[in-house]
Amino acid sequence: MSYRVGLPRYANVAPLTAFLKPRGFTLLHAVPTELNRRLLAGELDLSLVSSVFYLEHRQRFGLLPDFSVAVLGRVYSVNLFARVPWEKVRRVALTTESATSVRLLKLLLGPGVAYRTASGGLELLRDYDGVLLIGDRAVVAYAGLLDAPPENVHDLPPRPGGIYVSDLAERWYRRTRLPFVFALWAFRREKPPPEEVVRALRQARRQGLGRLAEVAKAESRRLGVAAPLLEHYLWNFRYHFEAPDRDGLAAFADALGLTWRAEESF
Repeated sequence: MSYRVGLPRYANVAPLTAFLKPRGFTLLHAVPTELNRRLLAGELDLSLVSSVFYLEHRQRFGLLPDFSVAVLGRVYSVNLFARVPWEKVRRVALTTESATSVRLLKLLLGPGVAYRTASGGLELLRDYDGVLLIGDRAVVAYAGLLDAPPENVHDLPPRPGGIYVSDLAERWYRRTRLPFVFALWAFRREKPPPEEVVRALRQARRQGLGRLAEVAKAESRRLGVAAPLLEHYLWNFRYHFEAPDRDGLAAFADALGLTWRAEESF
């Protein structure tokens, strides 16, 4: 049986996958929660998974030591869209796509908030104070609120169209001064990836980052979002799981009441 690798179809993964040639392995695409489930069920051997999923099942999985999807500061694609200010949010509709973003939101908002899982977009604000959107859906929703793309990303309005937009990774950074790790490459310990699979992933990442403008332009056409915004969005990510990212993951684990040590994970 071919080695089985899982990936989400999100713009922020495109620099890792745009030039990926699956030789010696097969690819399965799904949203993060589905990839998590399939890896746990043994239907995948290696997958990009949410950091919460990995932390909760870390005894069963190893990590590729130099891969992550992380940011320091704004992520632009994990946002709470709200019709009231952050401190007044009491009822929130949650995405079904990412457990990590949900746990991060609950950690940042604190007690006294009611949550309900719901499918949809900004139309949910008719019934809720806020809605958590992630990934491409969040990027498209935010871009759709802009009158025009600003020349400088620092000029992006915090309340476009009268909607309060809170970037969860930015709020994490304000609290900790650390990166936030959204996803990691996890593999089943009994079936570590062959070297040729890891080599293919590294080569694809190297090409994707080296040709980022090309990747961003393709993703901008796919999503209908201005290319300069997509390019900034993509170059903002940290894809190599370096020491600050590991510190950020350890801090998140501590905040969730879990323990994680890098030296035990590879």
